[in-house]
Amino acid sequence: MEILIKAGQLILSLSILIVLHEFGHYLPARWFKTRVEKFYLFFDYKFSLFKKKIGDTEWGIGWIPLGGYVKISGMIDESMEKEQMALPPQPYEFRSKPAWQRLIIMIGGVVVNLIVGVIIYIGVLLVWGDDYVAPEDIANGYSFHEIYKEVGFVDGDDIVAINGEKIHDVGDINKTILLRGAEVVTITRAGEQLDIQLPEDIDMIAFKSSAMNGITPRFSSLIDSVIIDRPAKQAGLENGDRVIAVDGQEIAYWNEFTDAVQSRPNETLEIIVDRAGETVRAQVETDSLGTIGVSTAGLSESIVSHTDYTFMTAIPGGLKLGMNSLSDYVSQLKFLFTKKGAQSIGGFGAFGSLFSPTWDWHVFWMMTAFISIMLAFMNFLPIPALDGGHIMFLMYEIISGRKPNEKFMEYAQMAGIILLLGLLIYANGNDIVKAFF
Repeated sequence: MEILIKAGQLILSLSILIVLHEFGHYLPARWFKTRVEKFYLFFDYKFSLFKKKIGDTEWGIGWIPLGGYVKISGMIDESMEKEQMALPPQPYEFRSKPAWQRLIIMIGGVVVNLIVGVIIYIGVLLVWGDDYVAPEDIANGYSFHEIYKEVGFVDGDDIVAINGEKIHDVGDINKTILLRGAEVVTITRAGEQLDIQLPEDIDMIAFKSSAMNGITPRFSSLIDSVIIDRPAKQAGLENGDRVIAVDGQEIAYWNEFTDAVQSRPNETLEIIVDRAGETVRAQVETDSLGTIGVSTAGLSESIVSHTDYTFMTAIPGGLKLGMNSLSDYVSQLKFLFTKKGAQSIGGFGAFGSLFSPTWDWHVFWMMTAFISIMLAFMNFLPIPALDGGHIMFLMYEIISGRKPNEKFMEYAQMAGIILLLGLLIYANGNDIVKAFF
């Protein structure tokens, strides 16, 4: 059922964004009196689920849920229909319009996706406001991955500021360090304030060490969830147990517990817990990864602050969320150019996993806003078959005063389609590999 709920949210989100994106092309095309032959949600190879002709345009829904399109007369696109292009240009065709009009038509989809993303963020702030954990509400300081300890951090340090700017939300600390060019982290330790200089390549170090969330608030050692059919459950541990020792080592915080367990894969450990004031001992066997199947409540233990927004405050707040989403997304693309990054590329399964396993409208609209921003950037890439490829060739035409050869455009379009299909197969193949292995 969870898979169906996530799939439903993904399909609805993409459907909304695809239709709005294509309207970004359709409206300026009609404004410049360019004929639009088709407007489709999803692809209609061989047949359509629904179609209706209104004026010159056939409106429909295809059966292949991999996107959507508008077919504009006189344009070399993914349909690769050469017959029309072999005929003399007509006044209503795309190729007959001035280059600046064609540029506006092609850039419309990207602009719409950016605007839609920001508008959704504004709406989310208006309806739900903003929940965050303020640094002053973290009572036990932070725990640090080994890569951070190597540059001077110590478990229990309090983070005060990054690059001299005070932290607003504890949940943004790792993102700020890894994606927003952090250089100096200001901490307090035993009442003393210190500045710790980060290595220039801390982002790549963290990524390759699987430490993208290498800085976390120190939580108590309270077990929030015990997974069925895992060693902890089989040994008798229960939700609400508080770990006090592992093989004789006293435990006060969750990171101390996970460090003690993960350093001992395939071993049997004596874990002592406090259960409603009673001391309980359990013999638990770790797996090959040093895990036993328990989790902590995490940030839900912390005090959550809330900010409500008016329409006037939601506008700059939504703009900031949109710009941060775009900046963070572009910044994290650097990780794709590594072996580990290439293996982490995901397809529809990875997208679906971003949504809530229950239908949560807050999460749905936040993810839809993010995907809209992401699609705007991806479509702007100068790859033939994407809007960015058409924009690139149009900019060449405007600057040089010469149109690219139509035969060249056909080959470029075909190369772009092959590249995108290859990426689609690779990304979804990664999802399948991860699901089974």
